[in-house]
Amino acid sequence: TASLTFLWVALAGLALGVATTFGLSRIQAWIWRHFGEEPGSAILVNLLTPFAAYLLAEAFHASGILAAVAAGVTMSYVEMAGNAPGNMRLQRSAVWDTVQFTFNGIIFVLLGEQLPGILDGAVRSVQEAGHLNPWWLAVYVATISASLMALRFVWVFLSLRWNIFKAQWRGEQHVSPPWRIVVAVSLAGVRGAITLAGVLTLPLMLEDGSPFPARQLAIFLAASVILVSLLVASVALPRLLRGLELPEEEDEQLKEDLAVKAASQAALEAVEKLRQRLVDGSKHAERYNAAANQVSQRYQRKLGAVDMAETDPEEAGAYEQALRQFRHAALVAERNELFKL
Repeated sequence: TASLTFLWVALAGLALGVATTFGLSRIQAWIWRHFGEEPGSAILVNLLTPFAAYLLAEAFHASGILAAVAAGVTMSYVEMAGNAPGNMRLQRSAVWDTVQFTFNGIIFVLLGEQLPGILDGAVRSVQEAGHLNPWWLAVYVATISASLMALRFVWVFLSLRWNIFKAQWRGEQHVSPPWRIVVAVSLAGVRGAITLAGVLTLPLMLEDGSPFPARQLAIFLAASVILVSLLVASVALPRLLRGLELPEEEDEQLKEDLAVKAASQAALEAVEKLRQRLVDGSKHAERYNAAANQVSQRYQRKLGAVDMAETDPEEAGAYEQALRQFRHAALVAERNELFKL
């Protein structure tokens, strides 16, 4: 029964989080199509989606924390469709950065405020388990931390092997990373906000009114493991990465140039198809041709810049630098003039 309950709490929480995000995104898209876009309300719905997933999961006795996390991850995948306009994405990104910074700070402030009581409760829980020496807490923390680091190492190793397998299957060149990189990636990127948020949601009391067993111990262990992971990463990463030669990767600029070329060619084809459809049998053919040529010139300039970068990278870099200088001067003058009006 306990195993089935655990599976329900975890899987139902994840499923409800995904379903909440997809459902609200469909409703929002329908509203945009019929009534127009409003960035303020859309950002508000975006902020409230994890809370809605949390409340829905709690109503079904599932994990609200997992539902909120799943909703947030699903939102990032929904955004890859590119349905939201650019100005809304910029505003939403700024709002989310502020909210994330604030909530991370609140979680650790709450933890620090409760730490003395949490430590006393953790010591009592250890003593009730038969270990009179409070140093057993350090043993628990060290054991859990070592186990998590080992699991992270296995996960990173398998992920890298999977990427190498995919590269081999596509016939691409691949370089196996040295072990130091695998260890460094395993130690890096420790956060802990989600772990603390999850453990702090443990109830204070059971349904019969008795205190929740070992709640303070669970909070202490979670916070201590996060602290140990951060300290180990801070001490070990500089030593692991000292003098390490990273494997060469494909030039990022080349990838960007290929993406710009593909996008520009697709845009030119779309403009040409629309021009032919509007010009055919129209008495305003000259107007449509002029507008199409003006739009096409923009993408042709992009293609020309990519071709220059491929044939003469040094000249292309100098040209791009000069272009940025002229654009900056023009934008500054335009901005100053607008403030004078």
